Amino acid sequence: MVQVDVFWSYGIGAGFAYAAKEQLAHKPPTKENGGLMSNPYFTKNLLYLATLFGPSGIYLLWQFTSWETMHALDRSMPAWLVVGFAITNVTQGMLGFWVTYKLAMARRHYLAFLQPLIGYFAMFFVLVHGWDGKGYQRFFSQTREEFLRWTPASIAEWLLSPVALTLLAMGTVLIPVMVGWMGRWMVEGQRLLRTGRGGSTRAPSRAPRGMAQLAALMLVLIFGVVLGTAIVSSMLIHQLGWIGGTLTFLVLGHFAIFGKPGLLHRLWRTLDPTARIDDGSSGTVAARAA
Repeated sequence: MVQVDVFWSYGIGAGFAYAAKEQLAHKPPTKENGGLMSNPYFTKNLLYLATLFGPSGIYLLWQFTSWETMHALDRSMPAWLVVGFAITNVTQGMLGFWVTYKLAMARRHYLAFLQPLIGYFAMFFVLVHGWDGKGYQRFFSQTREEFLRWTPASIAEWLLSPVALTLLAMGTVLIPVMVGWMGRWMVEGQRLLRTGRGGSTRAPSRAPRGMAQLAALMLVLIFGVVLGTAIVSSMLIHQLGWIGGTLTFLVLGHFAIFGKPGLLHRLWRTLDPTARIDDGSSGTVAARAA
């Protein structure tokens, strides 16, 4: 959807950078080796955004214009909006990669870990709540007419709609490629930690995880914890209003989810075998290289 892809793209790019942080730290992009634009991990991130993610969004915008715009626009929308949508599907992913890479190189490993999750949280919040508390109704409606007469039974109808079937077909390509690359890069990063530079690098304290296990953890983290957090935030806003709900969520979110030692911090230590309680002592190649 137009309203969410800017956040999704950021989350994708940030996820790719975090998955490759050990490789990026082991051989940092510099002017001598062509910089970030010549880095193979950044190049794959760019290829994914430009050849898979971006085109899928444009296809949905053309084929299901009302749904893709959350039933706010139709094909009479200005051309510049379509161009901007196509551009940001790529540029925001580049930004997410760059920000996460910089944080990891600065030894802010937990903040780097949070970058893709922040992108996904913003995406899910728009889908669940939107600007009027009806984001989920807009998502589970193929046309504006269906949205205006939405009932809980609309969900079952939507699941068999052309929009849902198209998303399923796209997901069978986009998700395995993205999760596969990220899992493979994280496994390579673990191997790099164990071999190190000249064989002198200390191995991580936790046992290495396989690609399938890492992929499963990532999916649970995104579609379980992050989506669940977005749902909770929407419920708070529904009950307490925008100001009260937002303030309550910020306080609860800091202590229970995002802060240390919140849920995400504990999951970070589980997902990343090099993680430590203190970001600055994570023991990664990035930390030792700084």
